[in-house]
Amino acid sequence: MIKKLLLAIMLAIPVSMCAQKFAVIDTQAIMSEMPEVKTAQEQLMASQQKYEAEFTKLQEEFGKKFEEYNSLDENTPATIRERRTTEMQELEAKINQFRQTAAEDLQRQQQQLLAPIQENVMKAVQAVGQEGAYTFIFENMVPVYVGTDVTDITPTVKTRLGIK
Repeated sequence: MIKKLLLAIMLAIPVSMCAQKFAVIDTQAIMSEMPEVKTAQEQLMASQQKYEAEFTKLQEEFGKKFEEYNSLDENTPATIRERRTTEMQELEAKINQFRQTAAEDLQRQQQQLLAPIQENVMKAVQAVGQEGAYTFIFENMVPVYVGTDVTDITPTVKTRLGIK
């Protein structure tokens, strides 16, 4: 009885595999051609330039304080030297904190700007997958081999999204 059941399963697996349809897609190619992505990248670049300008100001301020510290002569009291050293350390900590905060903010902005675009792409992929009755759709990053029965749906999704 168990042998018959195993034989039935072994025969059913290849038959069920033949009925499946597979597709590949290159979402990076799609995203790179979307005007919404270009607009999001422009907004990110504008924010990045503002952060870079502020970072430059902080570096210039640090440079001035460093020059002031180096211009102190040997007769300068130790308390003044210590105060200047503390000021430079505080400014350096402020610069490092600013750098970290700016990087986090840019990453957050990128996620916020790209999330709705990625959602639209995924909806289009799902719609094409349902229309084409595909069992699986794989990202076409670096395929080692793609057989003739695998369909590239990238152009179909581009058309659905209005990309030429």
